[in-house]
Amino acid sequence: MSGGVYNVLFLCTGNSARSIMAEAILAREGVGRFNAFSAGSKPRGEIDGTVLKILTSTNYPVAHLRSKSWEEFAAPDAPAMDFVFTVCDSAAAEPCPVWPGQPMTAHWSLPDPALFTGSEAEKAAFCADIMRMLNTRIGIFVALPIRGLDRLALQRRLDAIGAEAPAEA
Repeated sequence: MSGGVYNVLFLCTGNSARSIMAEAILAREGVGRFNAFSAGSKPRGEIDGTVLKILTSTNYPVAHLRSKSWEEFAAPDAPAMDFVFTVCDSAAAEPCPVWPGQPMTAHWSLPDPALFTGSEAEKAAFCADIMRMLNTRIGIFVALPIRGLDRLALQRRLDAIGAEAPAEA
């Protein structure tokens, strides 16, 4: 790791909800310390409408967000990642590309908004819960003394963030 500004990639299968929210949150919470990216193994090509409404209503910039393939970040000219976090169980179970730079990885499982069934209001509440969980995890991550930890200690901390059982959404 460079020790300067860290590149972080959030992965999800569809790159339409959880990973997009994580990218937006880290872009705000980690400004000046982290570059946030997101991608999917099978991107939907669009961001979930409820997620866009939540991000917009909470004043997150959304113009730069888009659903994209993780292949963009495995290309030789892609930015080298320092951290890669999967936020869905499907993506965590898939064979990932080889990431340039040998980033640290962790799995931060979260429920899938795409599988949610219910009214629009119920889905909005569900997505807001996912957003809250991501805010908590990312807040813990950005507070880590990254430069002061060796790789093993840092890996333990990253895994512990993901081990926090998500509250029932």
